[in-house]
Amino acid sequence: MLPRATDHTSPTPPHPVDEILPARRMLPAALQHVASMYAGLTAPPLIIGSALGLTPAQLSALLAAALLIAGLGTIAQTLGVYGVGAGLPLVNGVSFAVVSPALAAATTQGRDSALPAIFGATLVAGVLCLLLAPVFCRLVRFFPPVVSGCVITLVGVSLLPVAGTWARGGDAEAAGFGSPANLALAAVTLVITLTVHRMLSGRFLGRVAILIGMLAGTLIAVPLGKVDLEPLAHAPLFALPTPFGFGAPQFVPTVIATAAVVMIVSMMESTAALLALGAVAERPVQDRTIAGSLRALGLATVLGGVLGSFTTTSYAQNVGLVSLSRIRSRYVVTLCGAILVLMGFVPVLGSLVALVPLPVLGGAAVVFFGSVAVTGIRTLTKAALGTGHNALIVSVTLAFGLFPVLDTDFYARLPAPVATVLGSGITAGCLVAVLLNYLLNHLGRGTEADPDAISAEQVTALDTADTVLGARPSAGWTPFQPSTRPPGTPDHGRGPGATAQPAPAWPYMTGFPSATGPGRHHRPAEVPTPPLPQHEAPEVPTPPHPPAAHGGSPQPAVAENAVFPGPLHPLHPRHTGPDHPREH
Repeated sequence: MLPRATDHTSPTPPHPVDEILPARRMLPAALQHVASMYAGLTAPPLIIGSALGLTPAQLSALLAAALLIAGLGTIAQTLGVYGVGAGLPLVNGVSFAVVSPALAAATTQGRDSALPAIFGATLVAGVLCLLLAPVFCRLVRFFPPVVSGCVITLVGVSLLPVAGTWARGGDAEAAGFGSPANLALAAVTLVITLTVHRMLSGRFLGRVAILIGMLAGTLIAVPLGKVDLEPLAHAPLFALPTPFGFGAPQFVPTVIATAAVVMIVSMMESTAALLALGAVAERPVQDRTIAGSLRALGLATVLGGVLGSFTTTSYAQNVGLVSLSRIRSRYVVTLCGAILVLMGFVPVLGSLVALVPLPVLGGAAVVFFGSVAVTGIRTLTKAALGTGHNALIVSVTLAFGLFPVLDTDFYARLPAPVATVLGSGITAGCLVAVLLNYLLNHLGRGTEADPDAISAEQVTALDTADTVLGARPSAGWTPFQPSTRPPGTPDHGRGPGATAQPAPAWPYMTGFPSATGPGRHHRPAEVPTPPLPQHEAPEVPTPPHPPAAHGGSPQPAVAENAVFPGPLHPLHPRHTGPDHPREH
């Protein structure tokens, strides 16, 4: 009886990014993303609205617009339709970099004219992002592991002070800021999160440990009086953002220039977050991925200028959440965007998320902010820090990236546009890393120790079980120089009675630097083989290893201590050339 044929037609499983989870798992994972980003999303509108003296109704409209734009931008990022969006689990929201320029515009334009000028500049910044997307996406080639690793590490490290501020209470002017109760609440939340992650490792509940930790921390905070129920009581049931609800947009050149700088900063931060997410999700980021992500960013910013929101960016904290939970499905984040849209229309739902105290959120943020830094460190392990200038690039980049994080007034006395760019540790570190990598690793002589250059002594040791032009060299056998003596002349270097052999008929690479330049090789002219007498066969000694298979000619000698600039020595089996095609 013949065996049953094996069925090879079963469909291959989808990539984890394209996986659709069951509803019972997708909803908690989406809520976890909403809870982790809500404080960072609502903080800029609250700060700007409070500084401008907006009424509660106007402040609610500002928050509703921010939630709606964040939801629409997140949906566009995850779906990636018609070249708009990255097609990755990337979350969008209001950029915190807009706070300082908005407050400066309020000082110069007045409270009544500030928002129309800000929203007019936001429209122009969104259009600028759309125009620069096809060009900006090509910068991914300037992000080798040494650069992308530095930038991703800075993304996580620069966010850790935010977690510390939340853990102390969030508001530095509040009476209980940094109190033992706030720090204890943050510590309890962190311990619960780590315990759930450890005890339920391998199960779905372990993947939503952040959500469980925040729920438990909020329940503990209720008897301590740390949960504020006032926003829930005063939140309207339904809100509909109105286009240009704060007045017709005004286009002020100084405000537009500042908004353009903020947009470029947001583009660089979003690219850094996207690179980190590509490493976490195991789907490498390409040019078109960055271009699609920036188009979604630009469209969300333009729509924000119409409905009353601000410059949009990508949130790195959710990248850390993806790394920690190992839930890489982009449709989970699509559901997160849909929840944000619903919260924009129904502010009561947003007030429920706002019940989570900031100390609780700070304790959980320590975990997923640190996860981003770990992703960057993993990327740096691929950068060969032991050779060349890469270690120097990393050290200087981290220093420039941490200066504004450790001291927020480090660049305060510089011109406002320059201080805005360098005031972001991520942006400053990204610029320094790209510049140093170009200057030290690509301009002029290149690295002082090229990891691709190998010595002649290493050539003979490479892949001893592999072939060298068809031959398998044995231990102790070294290719010899072909003799140039006439046939029949004794060759004392090859044993008694041995006769010199003619030069090989196949051309070869000498392995010596030529006069055309250091480190270059030249191919000498082909040496013709003199005819041998037909009545006398030359005596060929048998070396310890058979000669090369290419024409039966012996191997040419390699200069001792010679260094070859190419990735592989020309005599190595993986070298390809017109005379030595790759063997399969």
